[in-house]
Amino acid sequence: MYFRMAKRMLLETDKRLLWKLFWNMGIKGLGSVQKHKKRLRNGQFFPPYLYISIINSCNLRCQGCWVDVAHKQQKIDVAALNRTIHTAKKMGNSFFGLLGGEPFMHKELFEVLEAHPDAYFQVFTNGHFITDEVAKRLRKCGNVTPLVSVEGSEIISDERRGKAGVFSDTMRGLQNCLDNRVMTGVCTSLCQTNFDDLLTEQWVDRLIDMGVMYTWFHIYRPVGPESSPDLALTPDQQRQAREFVVEMRCKKPIIVIDAYYDADGNALCPAATGFTHHINPWGDIEPCPIIQFSKESIHDERPLDEVFNESAFLTDFRKTAASSTRGCIALERPDLIAALVDRHDASDSTARKTAMAELQAAARHPSQYAPDMKPIPERSWAYRIAKKIAYHEYGVYSENFDVQQWQDPKSHAPPPSSDLVQISR
Repeated sequence: MYFRMAKRMLLETDKRLLWKLFWNMGIKGLGSVQKHKKRLRNGQFFPPYLYISIINSCNLRCQGCWVDVAHKQQKIDVAALNRTIHTAKKMGNSFFGLLGGEPFMHKELFEVLEAHPDAYFQVFTNGHFITDEVAKRLRKCGNVTPLVSVEGSEIISDERRGKAGVFSDTMRGLQNCLDNRVMTGVCTSLCQTNFDDLLTEQWVDRLIDMGVMYTWFHIYRPVGPESSPDLALTPDQQRQAREFVVEMRCKKPIIVIDAYYDADGNALCPAATGFTHHINPWGDIEPCPIIQFSKESIHDERPLDEVFNESAFLTDFRKTAASSTRGCIALERPDLIAALVDRHDASDSTARKTAMAELQAAARHPSQYAPDMKPIPERSWAYRIAKKIAYHEYGVYSENFDVQQWQDPKSHAPPPSSDLVQISR
């Protein structure tokens, strides 16, 4: 399988793009994680990977979307975005995730990509704006991989994404990337309407036949103003998804990524571990894309490295999250997020200004953490090694965090300070 994967990459992707991937994202990306670990040991903090939502606008209206896509367009201006990336690079970062809305609606996107040939960018997109001309420019840049969202069959995609013809337009943009030998991935937010259609070997085989190099099955999160909780997966379905991902990694010549488990199959939250935080289109710094509250901004007068290092709000978030669950605190314990926001008088960083009301009304939902189930470790030696080196909990989770509090839906108090896990050691 590993030989077939290597052969696919060498034959189906532009060699210059492979080198950019290997050097900017691979070698330098591992270096950024090592610098992150060193900072933690020295009592300092800066996330090695940043999610940056560069624009709020989108041409689709997806079920459960938490972005204010219908609001007046807001985008990060090129100067502010470049300053942010430059500061992050000085801290050792080399890999950035660009989100929206729809990132390709930001007319200066390529100015940013072309200004940082020493960095690597993953652009989360619906693919509708990737024409053949755009794909050729992506290939010329070489330092960007589009991650195209496919949410189901033609009928399901139209329903999930609020528009007719979504699937065909997405597949057209995807094919433009593949025709131009761009390193391209496909992601799916698994929910009740696409679980049986896309979490299959047949779908993975189709992606391989098309030339897709990696895929990501992540779990639908019922958040935002219209959360559509009926789409959420059951704990058993989430476990099936984990089993499927682990199995495909051993069988198929395609990279299958995930962000919510370590090499031993233990659940984790990338924001709780400090691996990543999120910057929204207004420049507000948030714990993650679905927790839309902030105390700091990239527009603060202080240097960005000081902003991250000195943020009491983000520090408290990481401690609270890591001491209360190994899963997603926004899904499992929205009450703790509400208490955190109150403690720090954090601002609602949405345009709609209803995030607190949504949080207070939110029901508890299962996430990747299931303490009563045995973890499913990686069976692929390559993935085990990669995760052991680059992606694990960084020692932030307590061995005996308060499981009773995790189970208590009525508790609105923060974890006792004695139970808080020290992020900086």
